[in-house]
Amino acid sequence: MKGIIFTEFLTMVEQAHGFDMVDTIIEKSDLPSGGAYTAVGTYAHTEIVSLVVNLSQETSTEVPVLLKAFGQFLFHSLAKGYPSFIAESTNILDFLEQVETYIHVEVKKLYPDAELPKFECSRPHSPNQLHMVYTSIRHMEDVCEGLIMGSLEHFGAHATVERQSLDDDAELFIITLP
Repeated sequence: MKGIIFTEFLTMVEQAHGFDMVDTIIEKSDLPSGGAYTAVGTYAHTEIVSLVVNLSQETSTEVPVLLKAFGQFLFHSLAKGYPSFIAESTNILDFLEQVETYIHVEVKKLYPDAELPKFECSRPHSPNQLHMVYTSIRHMEDVCEGLIMGSLEHFGAHATVERQSLDDDAELFIITLP
């Protein structure tokens, strides 16, 4: 997993809970990296799992809630850092539809060794509804939901987001505009 995920997570923790909390969860996590991350480095995804679990224990906040909040935080941070990824989209569904075909292609140019989740998108029922199938062995579905929520905020869009588990590694997100 790319280091930018770790650096952004620790930034979120610091902003929400202070540097002492960052230090506490790093110490409790006994990380192979020692908790020293660079945005371009690559680290085992088990390290982020350990950090999140320890933050959950320290704050008495459920892991899915933390992961969704992180997804929202991460979207806003990435939107600031990579505005060109969003600039050409005129609406939320068009933006989400191009995650796999444009954004992930550009991410691979920047980080060739990035192991990204896969997305398959369709609009089977209406132009105002998008089906996104998220597939990843890392099971960061809650982060994905948070990213979707962050993108809705960014575009000022109101939508319902439903989730359905498809199999062990796939989750369907149904985003419906009013």
